[in-house]
Amino acid sequence: MHHHATAPAGRVRRRAALAAGVSLVVAALVAAPAAAGARPGPPGPTRPDPSRPDLGANVVVLDPSMPVAQVQAAFDEVHARQVDAEMGTGRASLLLLPGEYGTAEQPLHVRVGYYTEVAGLGASPGDVVVHGTIETYNRCLSDDPANPNCLALVNFWRTLSNLTLDIDVTGQDGCRSTANFWAVSQAVSVRRLDVRADPGDPAFSLMDYCTAGPQYASGGFIADSRFGDVVNGSQQQWLTRDSEVRSWSNAVWNQVFAGVEGAPDDATFPDPPYTTLDTTPVSREKPYLYVDARGAWQVRVPSVARGSRGVTWADGTTPGRSVPLRDFYVARPGDDAARLDRELARGKHLLLTPGLYDVARTITVRRPGTVVLGLGHATITSVRGAVPLVVADVPGVVVAGLTVDAGPTRSPALLRVAGTHHGPHAAAASRRDPITLSDVYFRVGGPHRGSTDVALQVDADHVLVDHTWVWRADHGVEGFTEGVNGDTDRWRTNIGRTGVVVNGDDVTATGLFVEHFQRHNLVWNGERGRVVMFQNELPYDPPTQADWTKPDGTPGWAGYKVGDRVRTHEVWGAGVYVFNQNNPSVVTERGFEVPRRPGVRLHHVMTVNLSAGTVRHVVNDTGAQVDATNTGTPAFVAQYP
Repeated sequence: MHHHATAPAGRVRRRAALAAGVSLVVAALVAAPAAAGARPGPPGPTRPDPSRPDLGANVVVLDPSMPVAQVQAAFDEVHARQVDAEMGTGRASLLLLPGEYGTAEQPLHVRVGYYTEVAGLGASPGDVVVHGTIETYNRCLSDDPANPNCLALVNFWRTLSNLTLDIDVTGQDGCRSTANFWAVSQAVSVRRLDVRADPGDPAFSLMDYCTAGPQYASGGFIADSRFGDVVNGSQQQWLTRDSEVRSWSNAVWNQVFAGVEGAPDDATFPDPPYTTLDTTPVSREKPYLYVDARGAWQVRVPSVARGSRGVTWADGTTPGRSVPLRDFYVARPGDDAARLDRELARGKHLLLTPGLYDVARTITVRRPGTVVLGLGHATITSVRGAVPLVVADVPGVVVAGLTVDAGPTRSPALLRVAGTHHGPHAAAASRRDPITLSDVYFRVGGPHRGSTDVALQVDADHVLVDHTWVWRADHGVEGFTEGVNGDTDRWRTNIGRTGVVVNGDDVTATGLFVEHFQRHNLVWNGERGRVVMFQNELPYDPPTQADWTKPDGTPGWAGYKVGDRVRTHEVWGAGVYVFNQNNPSVVTERGFEVPRRPGVRLHHVMTVNLSAGTVRHVVNDTGAQVDATNTGTPAFVAQYP
């Protein structure tokens, strides 16, 4: 199926949908467990295992000896709870012990909802095999049979990793038998997935073309994975990194590939709009939990690679080190910041089991090589304006699989990577073993009111940010009036000045999604920064032009700002979208603002109007205007300067 959707109104449909769908969201909230998703899963495996750690009620550990029906029931129970819980408190991990799940006669058909992680517990993806499908379908936001408004634009927060998927559509009806559907958008991570697919087998589709339209989807992330045929369909922007594909069909506005064997050629950009890097400048795969041959639970911490291409596990175990789970403090929802800080100070790593954690004082990671790993979209929320997490400027720290939420009292930042810039010896250590943030997401507003000056601030050098979504919520259940000409209380209450500020040198970001902040969404002041794929939507809600004008009189704040003094910076595959829902007359001068120097280079960048508002130029004073006369048609700049 080759559905090339141009997504003319892009993400805007999501907002119109949400006016109709707000009752759905509220109903989901009411249905969600009152505690931090504390309902236990289905019965455990058939044989007790004294070596198995207790990971709490929100983790379901599945065993290949369980009957297929029992495994199916476990997935179905979590999905039923999470399928519509976009703003809910439930969090879940379904972890599969090594072995095979589903059979030719009885394949598994798994669906993945909000805040849900599905992960194999093998040392390599081939150690866990699922026969069947693992899917996310469009969410239908209206009860109107004539226009159910089915789309993937709000299918956030889900994780699939470290297993082999043997696609088997037996038992799926009609259109559903044509592909494995993974229709998602933002804070969605596919890592270490091996899709078994012979030519002619059903494709892996990033678009759900089986439900009623408009079927839009806006972007996501794949790394360290191997596929047969991939149908991109309606995904507006997507990053695939260090992977393998037999074929990739369709592109909407910008599909980015870095270090991908089989990636399409980008020589005719923007027709089609592919951006292809032969290798990834610097990469480190996300840590993962696994059970070794002796039954011991470990966390594998992959090594840093430079100029990487293809999967890390092709020739055996991913290079890196293994840390026994006994060296981790296994945190539970309800543990406070003082407890977590104390465990770190004792020399423990942190494993945050799924759920919500209120943080009223800063948790500080001070020890080189510390791993902070969240399962099932574990979420830490600022209380009383605290900065929830600070990482000291020491080498080798990895923070992964965590969502950081702003609270109602304004925080100076939500996560800060401190910079001390101490001496050549320390700098060399940081260069060899950079601080890494993998699948770390940020949210300001949505399920509750939130406020922060900056979401992510990187002051240290040689930091790697591998996939983040930094979101000032454009919709939620905070009680604000939604829609065109809605009141201004979201703008005045959910304060998010800047999404990401990078002051450190030699910082690399692969998969940077930053949206709706009230000034520049991204400010990059460090030297030699590199960004592989940037997706941004400007804020929907400036009430007036005066609210969206810089102190020097410039209309609007560029989504991507490189500091005036920066001499070297490079970005590949970047987009800034505009949808001024509250006031369509609002104007933004430019999507990207950078110093005009030979060392500052932009490759394959674009702006697009999603139905309201104007951006006059793409980069500085270069590139065509996008406005309501060319909705859904990007203005591209292939190279700048």
